[in-house]
Amino acid sequence: MGTDLRNDFSAATFRSRASIQRDSGDWRQYGDHVLNRDIAEDLARRSLREAAVLVPVVDHGDRAAVLLTRRTAKMRTHSGQIAFPGGAVDPEDDSVEAAAMREADEEIGLNPSAIEPVGRLPHYLTVTGFRITPVLAVVRADYTMTLNRQEVDEAFEVPFDFLMDPANHNRESRVWEGKERHFYTMPYGNYYIWGVTAGILRTLYERHYS
Repeated sequence: MGTDLRNDFSAATFRSRASIQRDSGDWRQYGDHVLNRDIAEDLARRSLREAAVLVPVVDHGDRAAVLLTRRTAKMRTHSGQIAFPGGAVDPEDDSVEAAAMREADEEIGLNPSAIEPVGRLPHYLTVTGFRITPVLAVVRADYTMTLNRQEVDEAFEVPFDFLMDPANHNRESRVWEGKERHFYTMPYGNYYIWGVTAGILRTLYERHYS
């Protein structure tokens, strides 16, 4: 009997599934963009700055985890929120993968030698003016960190199977600039995962685990 990879939440299976879909896909068809088609089309017409985030799946054997951060209240955008390591793509970056790994090193001291990029997700467009490329990566379990306290209050892991379980994907809404905006939330313990981070995680689920 074959193994149902949708129920296998190891880093090995994540690596395999991420490598299958090399195309970036149509971002409009995934995550909370589907819930906000009018906002998505408006964002598509704007001039957006290129950014990249690292989606770090830590290799703990059969039960992987996702490494997330809590941004400081000092940050100009998404302050205090749960986020992936990442930021704007600089002209000196050779690729979005290089940008994501550089940002992870700068924000949490995650050495690039511990990171194995394995794929990308479709772009995620934000109302704060960024076109984000999520870079999927496997991270060695023996990684070390040194947090940049100017940007990050803490870093923590969430079980991968929890994040890929649609039962944990709640839908909420708020009024933004006079329009109702719908988004996903994935509360985990004392952590309220929502916004860009939850939208990207939902896209990961839809692309590879649904």
